[in-house]
Amino acid sequence: MYLVVRPHLASDAAASREVFYASIRITAAADYSPGQINAWASPDITVGDWTTKRMAGNTAVAVIDDIVVGFTDVDEGGYIDMLFVHPSHGRRGVATALLGWVKAEAARLGASSLLTHASITARPFFESQGFIVIEERRPPVRGVELQNYVMRRLLRR
Repeated sequence: MYLVVRPHLASDAAASREVFYASIRITAAADYSPGQINAWASPDITVGDWTTKRMAGNTAVAVIDDIVVGFTDVDEGGYIDMLFVHPSHGRRGVATALLGWVKAEAARLGASSLLTHASITARPFFESQGFIVIEERRPPVRGVELQNYVMRRLLRR
């Protein structure tokens, strides 16, 4: 297994969208109700919309044997909007490699810390990587309340 983290290409959109759906519908299903899962991973997200969002953001993919197995993003302020790994590649270092890219990229962009809104499912991973919970939230997504956590980690310069 040789893992590569590289910039997200438009041609990666269908695969990264599938990682998003599988991560929520399979991995996060242990922590969220079917109604919450359906609101979060709504089937109305088109590949075109997904491509536009991924290409407008600073997104990277994790690739093994030419297959996209995860993705993440980070902005100039250090905000991580998404970090997802396909369930078939969970607990194999993919999320850690993606977060390594995030840390390096955020530092390059001048951020002094990282911030994310972690799901119940993702919270233990982020805690293991030095993030602390700042606040518990219950934002509505498509009219359904989801629980998540505002988490922060300082970057070392």
